[in-house]
Amino acid sequence: MNLPNYFLADLPPEAELSPVIVSAACDTLKRNREKFLQPRSTEEIIKLLCAVAEEWLQPENKFRRLALEFGPAETKFSQATLQCGLDGFFREFRPENFHALLKQDLGEAEFILSGAETRARRPDSGQAGRLSHFCRGPELLVHIAAGNLPNPTLMSLTLGLLTRSAQFVKCASGTSLLPRLFAHSIYELDHKIGTCLELAEWGGGNADLETALFAEANCVTVTGSDQTLAAVRARLPEKVRFIGYGQRVSFGYIAREVLREETIAETVLRAADDIVAWDQNGCLSPQVIYVEERGAVESDKFAELLAVELAKREITEPRGEITLEASAEIATRRELYETLAAHRGDVKLWRSPDSTAWTVVFEHDVRFRFSPLNRFIFVKPVPEAAVALHGLDEVHGKVSTAGLAATPDKMRELAAKFARWGVTRICPLGQMQNPPLTWRHDGRPALGDLVTWTDFEQ
Repeated sequence: MNLPNYFLADLPPEAELSPVIVSAACDTLKRNREKFLQPRSTEEIIKLLCAVAEEWLQPENKFRRLALEFGPAETKFSQATLQCGLDGFFREFRPENFHALLKQDLGEAEFILSGAETRARRPDSGQAGRLSHFCRGPELLVHIAAGNLPNPTLMSLTLGLLTRSAQFVKCASGTSLLPRLFAHSIYELDHKIGTCLELAEWGGGNADLETALFAEANCVTVTGSDQTLAAVRARLPEKVRFIGYGQRVSFGYIAREVLREETIAETVLRAADDIVAWDQNGCLSPQVIYVEERGAVESDKFAELLAVELAKREITEPRGEITLEASAEIATRRELYETLAAHRGDVKLWRSPDSTAWTVVFEHDVRFRFSPLNRFIFVKPVPEAAVALHGLDEVHGKVSTAGLAATPDKMRELAAKFARWGVTRICPLGQMQNPPLTWRHDGRPALGDLVTWTDFEQ
């Protein structure tokens, strides 16, 4: 695969980075931002992002083709999984969605742009008050990317462009392909804005390179384990803003009202969608699905039907390659539950034959279980939502998303209960890995947290 050397990540593997190179790249980014990005209006940025997304959704687009051809080898996701995940991401890039995000996070604030001001959204006539608000994005926004999923890094770049920040993305070794292709697609449509982006990859803990990078940054976002967040935060200069997205878990919940013969098939399909998406890797993937008892279709029957559907998906959307260690962990967990199932009537297990491609464990213990992921799901029957929430106590404060399958009235009732308990995102089952642009990541405004505000009292 040949890409122009626009970014440090495009250099051959034998090329060595140094603190001097990193510092010089940051200086160039800041100069280019002032000349090429700061003067752009919000509408211009939105138009560019939508055009980029439209290109990625075309089967013949060269960047999409490169992603699907070379992506499986780097990301370890199958081509079908990559295609589904990227399509879901780029379909959200529509003007109305960007305007909704800006209205939600910034309201009537005006961006300060190179001596001029541009409103994020045109104010309604007659609404001028005595208090106005200005906002400005970081001069240099640094992203420390986790690398397990591509979409969070692509979203970070998107939000940074909306704040008109120069951006430096540090990718983990061997994980820069998808962010590079996204950045190249931006560069191709608008090379001036493309020069306000930089991507590089190196192994974590390179103190010399990271010290040089952090010294130039105004804001650093970090996605990864809680240990990674703590390590980066401890090394940042005091002046640098820190935004961290640490470990989170998610679960599904199915109400008895949809466990009927006429709705069970759709419910199973939606549950499978969430398990198969990105091979269950990522904070938004369900590790446990709670199923209400006393439905027309019993909870263990749901688990059996889910196993049948996961077997079908392995044919049409196979799980990607996993490490020997991950495969061994799945095998060990399977042995445990096979032993329990052999001696207890309240435990059942379904598994892919001759592989670790998928696993369904049914058990009555309502406590949240951490899954080994890679399409290993727990199904747990509960009499009501309160029992499920009690089972989730161990991960209280660490839950990202609840995917619900229920009738509309029951959905709202459950959403209120889960929100009071502390779930930060509640969505229909089947959409857990497809958050909207307006998603408040971990309950915080993803765009609003990046900007600095000025209140103008008139």
